[in-house]
Amino acid sequence: MITDWVFYAVSIPAVVLLGLSKSGFGAGFGSLAVPMMALVVSVPEAAAILMPVLFVMDVMALGALRHNLDRQLIKFLLPFGLLGIALGAALFKLLDPRTVSAVVGAVTLAFLAQRLLFAPRADSAPPPKWLGAVLTVTSGFTSFVAHAGGPPVQFYVIPMRLAPLVFTATLAAFFFVINLAKWLPYAWLGLLDWRNMSSSLALLPFAPIGVWLGVRIAKSLQPTLFYRLLYAGMFLSGVKLLWDGLR
Repeated sequence: MITDWVFYAVSIPAVVLLGLSKSGFGAGFGSLAVPMMALVVSVPEAAAILMPVLFVMDVMALGALRHNLDRQLIKFLLPFGLLGIALGAALFKLLDPRTVSAVVGAVTLAFLAQRLLFAPRADSAPPPKWLGAVLTVTSGFTSFVAHAGGPPVQFYVIPMRLAPLVFTATLAAFFFVINLAKWLPYAWLGLLDWRNMSSSLALLPFAPIGVWLGVRIAKSLQPTLFYRLLYAGMFLSGVKLLWDGLR
């Protein structure tokens, strides 16, 4: 088990941010968790340590929001997300996680710039399904490599203008399955060792805090404020991921 107090000083806030993102409030901030922990451990080690924490958060978020799912959207997203997981597992040892971080950060910022400079009209058509397929495969891939799958799939779902609870519940269900699918490949890659798992257990008590706070806040947010906070989280995560990839 990791005993360095600096590790926990960085990892505990990262876990709380991850919990907030799982609840929908502050979605996008969850992509900061691995870059934050990468200040004290390697990116693959940070990703492995967060696996049990993610499972607990996914179960909590899905349990609180399960009645608000868009089931048709979930059926469309999941096969492409799982394909991204398979690609991530196949290419994991060939890729530098910093390169992946830089690409995800740059695409996140480009999406936000497009949304702010060329805001869609209220009557504009939803994104085409081929774009959704590409973005969801990318989401599964970046989720496997660095737990940064949020921004790509959000690019596709945000323009649908779902109600905040439907948006949150649908992505909670999507990432519940995606994160569950990572366990066997992570074990196959040798990332789920006793040191990482025991360190993860030490962080588990902090997992419910962010989810609980976020669910309470998300249920009372107006849609306009919800999406403004979503954009703020994506902006910060985009800047952080790009910085970590380029420095």
